Amino acid sequence: MSATFIYITVPSQTVAEKIAATLVEQRLAACANIIPGMKSLYRWQGKVERRDETVLILKTQPQLFSAIEIAVKALHPDQTPCIVSLPVDAGNAAYLKWVEAETS
Repeated sequence: MSATFIYITVPSQTVAEKIAATLVEQRLAACANIIPGMKSLYRWQGKVERRDETVLILKTQPQLFSAIEIAVKALHPDQTPCIVSLPVDAGNAAYLKWVEAETS
């Protein structure tokens, strides 16, 4: 059993909910966690920017990353969205089996 968490930042909870619902409905993700209230500071096009953002964490299988990346880019309003895979090295075997079953 293998799993990965996909970490995504979005500009609002509404965008996070839309992406999460789409990916869970399409069985690309078993679960989505939406964490509002993040403050981001980043350099973009030569300027330091500040923005309130929402974190979206998806639980899925590593081989689904490419399909998730395509879907998120189609739904995300940013030109260069943060979409990164964080491998799960160990975990509750029953939980990891559930992730696998829900994304098959």
